[in-house]
Amino acid sequence: MPPIGRHRHLGAEHARCLRIIQNVMKTQNAVHQVGLRQKAELLSASDVERSLVRLAYQVVEENGVAGLGLIGIRRRGVPMAERISKIIQGMEKKPVPVGTLDITFYRDDLSTVGPRPVVKELELGFPIQDLNIVLVDDVLYTGRTIRAALDALFSQGRPRRVQLCVLIDRGHRELPIEAAFIGRKVQTTANEVIEVKLTEIDGMEKVLLMEK
Repeated sequence: MPPIGRHRHLGAEHARCLRIIQNVMKTQNAVHQVGLRQKAELLSASDVERSLVRLAYQVVEENGVAGLGLIGIRRRGVPMAERISKIIQGMEKKPVPVGTLDITFYRDDLSTVGPRPVVKELELGFPIQDLNIVLVDDVLYTGRTIRAALDALFSQGRPRRVQLCVLIDRGHRELPIEAAFIGRKVQTTANEVIEVKLTEIDGMEKVLLMEK
């Protein structure tokens, strides 16, 4: 028959293990509860479409179509650029080339900061020398993403002019970078996040203001 002291030792160990398991479960539940809360819907699907049409008209009014190129910043800047290109072609009956930039480690739309923005992939598909280039992104925040895009762009040639087109400008710039074409300006706090949903990527169409 095992000594009573051993029973007590095993009982204490069992209780300690239960406490550890309970603490782990509490921590996991707390992690699952941490997330973003929807604060407001800034743009509906029809609002997004109207904004893109208006931006397309502004781009053409400022630049014309001859010598114009659009470059979308992945992810949601790419379908935006493709839509704007189609709208312009519908208006002017002339095609507008679209390229893509893929930048990692820093995304303004998610308000996540990495050590520095890094261009992962550049797919222009057309020469940019002496063209009027419009960079297209969904959200403009600190400006770091755009700075990385400009560095990558100028490594490929010297465009005549580079302008920025964004659906949402949420402020909080860390660099002297501004957009020439803006769908909507939204005043935000550091605890708020702009979520742009586009059909091509998200299967839905809207812009949400989220809170951490």
